[in-house]
This record gives sequence, structure tokens and C-alpha cells, in this order.
Amino acid sequence: MRKRVYKVDKDQILENENTAETIGEEEIEVIDTKDSSDNSEGIEDILGEKDKLLDELKDRLQRTMAEFDNFRKRTIKEKAVLYEDGVRSTIEQILPVIDNFERALNTSKEENEKNPFFEGMTMIYRQFKDILSSMGVEDIQAVGEQFNPNLHNAVTHVEDENFGESEIIEEFQKGYIYKDKVIRYSMVKVAN
Repeated sequence: MRKRVYKVDKDQILENENTAETIGEEEIEVIDTKDSSDNSEGIEDILGEKDKLLDELKDRLQRTMAEFDNFRKRTIKEKAVLYEDGVRSTIEQILPVIDNFERALNTSKEENEKNPFFEGMTMIYRQFKDILSSMGVEDIQAVGEQFNPNLHNAVTHVEDENFGESEIIEEFQKGYIYKDKVIRYSMVKVAN
């Protein structure tokens, strides 16, 4: 047979003498509640300290997680900026090669159209242009357009009534844009 142990305060037993009779033959353990109240205050203090420490640790964890999330976002941005700067720098170094191809192809176009060497150079030039285009590099439109200081660099100015005011009539060097940022401004001649 299992024994049940009831913890009862001495004062309760004196107040209610019938308690022992209703419990019957089961064992009763009497505890002095005056000693346990001192212990409960100590336990409450310990629990309070534990809760305070737990709150501090939760706060530190949340702050650390937020700092790490900010670090991760900042690193992603920095990597994107570094990549864009690297691409822009590479494009800037390739542009003079493209310019030389254009000059070479324009000077001897009529007399060398059937020449296999000329055809090969034309194919290489087109391949360069296709690669730049696939990367997001675009030509800045100049001749016939209105002068825009955000896109064009006016090298010379001429008065001519045949053209509109601030109209670009000649392009000396082609300009390029990469992802809405000017890599190189168009060098142009502006009328009126």
C-alpha cells in the first residue's frame, strides 16, 4: 500500500481537529511554516535574480542578432559596390580599344569591305560592343540631340543658323553609360 504524505501547518491542525479524522490512517507530516517563510523569501530573491539575468541575456542576444543582421546587410552592399566599381574600371580601360576599332573601321571602310582582315576586325568590334551591351553599357546619343551637361562635354562651340540652339552637331568621342551612371562623357561640338 502506498503512503500519502500531507504537509500541514501546526496552526491548521489546532484549528481543525477533524482533519486527522478525515485523512484516516494515512501518514501526516507536520511542517513548521515559520521556517519555510524564511526559505521562500530566499527563493523569491533567487528567482528574481534569475529573471533579471535571463532578461539581460535575452536583451544581449537580441542586440547581437541585430548587429549581425546589420553587418550582413552592410557586407552585401559593400560587395555590390566593389563589384560595380570593378566593372566600371574594367569598362573604362576597354573603351579606348573600342575607340581605336571605330577609327580604324571608319577610315578604310569603303576600300576594304571585301577584305577578310577588315571583315574579321569588324566582327571583333561587334563582339566587343555586344559584350558591353550585355553588361548594361549603353552609348550616349549625341549628334542631333540637345546638349545635356550631365551626359555631354562641349569641346567647341559654333554659330550656325542651320541648327537649333544647343544642338549637338558633331561627336569627337563617344560617351557611355553603365547602369544609369556616366562612365565617360561624350566630347561634342555644340551649335548656337
